[in-house]
Amino acid sequence: MKSIIKSLLAPVGLLAVLPFMASCETDTDSNPTLQQPTTFVLNTPAYAENNVYDLANAETVNLTTTQPDYGFPIATNYQVQVSLDQAFTGVTTVEVPEGIDYETLANSYNQANMDVDATELNNAIVSLYQRANGGADPSGKELAAYIRLVAHVNGTDLGWCCSNVITLPRVVVSYIAVLPTDVYVAGPSIRGGGEPKELGAVYGNTGEWYGMVYMAAGSTLTYGDATSQASVPTTLDDQAEAGASLTDNGVTFANAGWYALYLKIAIENNSLRSALAVYPGIAAVTGNATNGFVGDAGYDATAWYLTAPADASGQWESPAFTGSGELRAYINIPGLDWWRTEFTIYNGSLYWRDADIASDWATNVGADYSVACSPGQKLYVNFDYDTAEVK
Repeated sequence: MKSIIKSLLAPVGLLAVLPFMASCETDTDSNPTLQQPTTFVLNTPAYAENNVYDLANAETVNLTTTQPDYGFPIATNYQVQVSLDQAFTGVTTVEVPEGIDYETLANSYNQANMDVDATELNNAIVSLYQRANGGADPSGKELAAYIRLVAHVNGTDLGWCCSNVITLPRVVVSYIAVLPTDVYVAGPSIRGGGEPKELGAVYGNTGEWYGMVYMAAGSTLTYGDATSQASVPTTLDDQAEAGASLTDNGVTFANAGWYALYLKIAIENNSLRSALAVYPGIAAVTGNATNGFVGDAGYDATAWYLTAPADASGQWESPAFTGSGELRAYINIPGLDWWRTEFTIYNGSLYWRDADIASDWATNVGADYSVACSPGQKLYVNFDYDTAEVK
């Protein structure tokens, strides 16, 4: 993670009180003012210099700190950041400059004495090492790790500050395979080769992702997370006559065209194994706007396939709607129910289904995720940048 997520939500009572406190700076006994500290102290653990932290075989790493000086005791949230770059020790602001690689652990803590999850710390250090060393395995190596805390007033966007950096000079990690939470694909034909494209998670199926890509003849594709897309699938199943093959540089496509990707990732013997299936690029609309749903008697799903453009620069176009109601659309992945690969439009971008929709998007997800359709309108999609509109 390369950024800190700052909550913009705060308890109503606290936000109502803080302006009053700020207007009473001299009355510090009854109405103390919330101060903005510049730093606070993270203590170096006792015996850190000589102790070996074997993170893969530990449950927690204990860290203690003094609360930032907000002028009075107040509930504080602490986030743990770790780096293998010694330059991290010179960072004195909350926002870490680009060029210093670091990870912010997912778990946060509300006590000044915190037991940090050792596995989470282990995996962050492994990821940092692999990014800096071409994916090499750091298992068993003794490394120096640099750790600091970032704090803010719990439940608010106030009081952000960072601690000093401490050094754990002897840390041993082991690679522990974990399923990714997000998957991106990248290649010279994807978004002009300038940025990766996120795949949608198959709704209800763990470790499965899907998406639509245009591949030029001879172009390659790799996958990974938001930071690095250097992985090549373990196995490949070309069901689209794409002339796809596995190479050291990724999946190479001999034939140009639009293709639907279906990626499965699983853990076997502490290793990630991935299987990529390539299908013909098919997207379709269904539901009330088409006067029927996939699977209804007499309903012809093929009649509602979108027409694909010639290349990545164009838009997909649906047939004109014949009914009114909420947009329901999907990417066709053979063997999967249509609703597992369903999407809607949110703020102009495709939004992959991630919730149980017993009724409709408006009822089960929210009105902002529901797109109204009328007879004669069409769905237009740019599957290269995953944007869309109904007009």
